[in-house]
Amino acid sequence: MAAKRPYGIKEYDAPAGGWGALRAVAKTLAQQQIVAQGSATLMKANQPDGFDCPGCAWPDPRHASSFEFCENGAKAITWESTAKRVGPEFFQLHSVSELWGWTDHQLEDQGRLTHPMIYDRETDRYQTIGWDEAFALIGQGLNALDSPHQAEFYTSGRASNEAAFLFQLLVRAYGTNNFPDCSNMCHEATSVGLPKSIGVGKGTVLLEDFDHCDAIFSFGHNPGTNHPRMMATLHDAARRGVPIIVFNPLKERALQKFASPQNPVEMATMSSTPIASAYHQVKAGGDLAALKGLMKAVFERDDESLAADGKGVLDRAFIAEHTLGLETLREDIDATSWETIVTASGLTQAALRSAADVYINAKKVIACYGMGITQHAHGTDNVQQLANFLLLRGNMGREGAGICPLRGHSNVQGDRTVGITEIPTDALLDGMQRAFGFRPPAEKGHNAVETIEAMMDGRSKALICLGGNLPVAMPDTETCFAAMRKLDLSVHIATKLNRSHLLTGKTTIVLPCFGRTDLDVQASGPQSVTVEDSMSMVHASRGFLNPPGEQLRSEPAIVVGMAKATLGDRYGIDWDGMLADYDRIRDKIEIVFPDFADYNRRVRVKGGFRLTVGASDRIWNTTTGKAMFLVARGVEEDARQTAGDALVLTTLRAHDQYNTTIYGMDDRYRGVFGRRDVIFMNAEDLAARGLAEGDRIDIQSLWTGDGRQRGVEGFTAIAYDIPKGTIAGYYPEMNAVIALGDHDVRSGTPAYKGVPVRVVGSAAA
Repeated sequence: MAAKRPYGIKEYDAPAGGWGALRAVAKTLAQQQIVAQGSATLMKANQPDGFDCPGCAWPDPRHASSFEFCENGAKAITWESTAKRVGPEFFQLHSVSELWGWTDHQLEDQGRLTHPMIYDRETDRYQTIGWDEAFALIGQGLNALDSPHQAEFYTSGRASNEAAFLFQLLVRAYGTNNFPDCSNMCHEATSVGLPKSIGVGKGTVLLEDFDHCDAIFSFGHNPGTNHPRMMATLHDAARRGVPIIVFNPLKERALQKFASPQNPVEMATMSSTPIASAYHQVKAGGDLAALKGLMKAVFERDDESLAADGKGVLDRAFIAEHTLGLETLREDIDATSWETIVTASGLTQAALRSAADVYINAKKVIACYGMGITQHAHGTDNVQQLANFLLLRGNMGREGAGICPLRGHSNVQGDRTVGITEIPTDALLDGMQRAFGFRPPAEKGHNAVETIEAMMDGRSKALICLGGNLPVAMPDTETCFAAMRKLDLSVHIATKLNRSHLLTGKTTIVLPCFGRTDLDVQASGPQSVTVEDSMSMVHASRGFLNPPGEQLRSEPAIVVGMAKATLGDRYGIDWDGMLADYDRIRDKIEIVFPDFADYNRRVRVKGGFRLTVGASDRIWNTTTGKAMFLVARGVEEDARQTAGDALVLTTLRAHDQYNTTIYGMDDRYRGVFGRRDVIFMNAEDLAARGLAEGDRIDIQSLWTGDGRQRGVEGFTAIAYDIPKGTIAGYYPEMNAVIALGDHDVRSGTPAYKGVPVRVVGSAAA
């Protein structure tokens, strides 16, 4: 008789997508709004005359089908366009202290914010405030600081190009480059690492390249949950026989088998398509070793070919014309033993050689990667070694080949492109001077980790958030929450209530804004905004629903209101003119960033336009003018990860989740229903600690950098198919285990995917 599994844990054998996805969409529609409105809204998603989904950054096909949304996109859209409302009456009924006891799901499930609110400490409630009064308080608070550098300005990837550009204009005119951004927590290793490798911090492929590739390598991502529209692309590639080689600690359902909701045969027959042709379960933190193993195998095959009077397997013509540094890379790979690689990666020589052979036998290879590559203390090294792997055989800058970082939010890449960066380039500063007649400060500002540190130390006293849920998204929960409560001024521009709004400082203001689905009417009429997807395509987004209330304002309108109250007429910036007609914002963007030339005309073309990505055309904007093979010394595991009974924690998003937004309590592809308090562990790791599935366990951090103890208690152990030495738990709950100081020193990206921990039986069991 099989042992009874813990509450809410059961096998789920259905494929990703298919009828399960459609049932989930129908359930979401019923929960959030009337079905007719929901269906009409979804049919506008990712269409040329509609709005860009506020979910992932996967690009739209040139020939859009009748529906271009996925299950989690539908959740994001209906979550935003819900009929539920959070108005003044809600805050009269519920104090902040009471709301603190609610789950993150309960907070956001209350609906859309409808009025600007200010926290009243005496009543412990939010009270309504007029827009003019709110802007005046913000301006007074910012101008009362001893220095502009005492203020922090956070941007979420949901902001449009227009809102982000105005935001950076406000901040630079104010006098600082303190731009913590959601990029700091996800693909900053890409933005830092790839420019040194190939001259640009973006992917080199277009969606059409997937139609021409003959192998796909997938590293550290779960597309079925985090960017589900990608599954249509992988589904098509798999059905035409393209090998898809996956490296990931967990076997994610969508990368095993997928049923396309747009495939009538699969839907009618309840069938599905296998996706991964090989699935390599690398240990958490073992990606660097795996990548070196792949390159070592390629070099060995090259040596074998040359010894047999063959041509070798490297693309020597490409390497000679376009690259530098191969000899140094080869020396490092030769010095790295197979024993070290196998131990650190958790993969066998045979597995790595098999994957390398697929790579060698393919002429056009695309490598896709997610935060399983970037969110490590060596995330930048990981990105650069992946670029090395592709460069060995010229898989960069040609049809059907290239590197594909999988961005999260739909405009996280665009925000960076239009100036949200703590490290301004001379080109950006020159452009700002051309467009606005002043030269902003050049010194480096704060990234996300540095922002929390400055707030905690009292060096920063104000925080303005253009969307997001910063302290919940960041590691070291206790520190982040304490830092928020020390602020003199905190301002949140948001569509829905979240936990950040409950972390009140001296003055805390919440300003309700339009979402992507909302109709935005300004003085010149209805407006569109623009976004950039993960393949550098820029296109328009037009909301069409009536906003949830008359008090809401667009993000550009809120930024303009803050700017006028803070700056007055400093530098003679025409804030009102740009707000009246977003075309004028785009005119300024193209002056600052010439790559946006003819912006307004090009963005009105169906499908938009692509920004220049030099590496796509084998133009390498590096300091040498060549693509660079770069070395990451050593792959030895962190001593903390091998000492005694240490394990490595990797954080995950559940299927009913987008970043810190929790749509529901299920994670059906992993067999978890109605709960999130679980830790996935290898059965042998459980037994070695005298534990069994269903036991209550505590997770203790082994980070020793600051002498503090961190951990979480009372989670339930679940036996799961995961490599020995690796455990997994949900984000953001596991953030309390992760130290703020445990991050990639080159990019500042927290090590969410490689946290050394100890697991013990819970004292609360």
